[in-house]
Amino acid sequence: MQQSGVPYFSQWETPGMTLPVLAEGPQALLGDPLWHQSGAATIEEYARWAVNVCGMACLKMILAARGEIHPTLELARACTRHGGYVVDEIDASIKGLIYAPFVRFVAEHFGLGAETVTGVETSALPELLSKRRFFIASVNSGIRWPEREPPSKGGHLVLVTAASQEVIRFHNPSGHDAASQADVTLPPAVFDRFFAKRGISVSA
Repeated sequence: MQQSGVPYFSQWETPGMTLPVLAEGPQALLGDPLWHQSGAATIEEYARWAVNVCGMACLKMILAARGEIHPTLELARACTRHGGYVVDEIDASIKGLIYAPFVRFVAEHFGLGAETVTGVETSALPELLSKRRFFIASVNSGIRWPEREPPSKGGHLVLVTAASQEVIRFHNPSGHDAASQADVTLPPAVFDRFFAKRGISVSA
């Protein structure tokens, strides 16, 4: 399968931060030298948000494919105003991405056609992508290590750019190296072990 041609962006400003975050937690992001590119006001704001913005990284890649570059946290703030994220003012925890408000947000702000899809089998992804160019899929974040067995399905978002009965191709915002980041290809049976059978179908 050919490369997608879709620009890749990590949910971290420095794509190599995945392993430090896995080892140390979000505080590892306080050492990201490129944090200011995120649109965050402070490095603390960046570190708090970056672990929650896999969906915004997917949106950033979709928009970049049509020539628009938006800082990740600017997208996150705008999405939050639409209810796509809910920030707890007491403990500063962040809930999201919430699909329905996201769909409204991308329609109003960017003119993107999008819809929430649930109960979708991996085998149905080729047909889904024949109708809309992209599919933001809910998978287990362990998909970066496809040889391992995930403890659950879902909880992380990747951008699926192509699918056939032989292979699924996607960009993973939290891949830990080049092979697990851009234009990752997996057999459908492997992808299915991580896939929660839900996501967001998005037009170009």
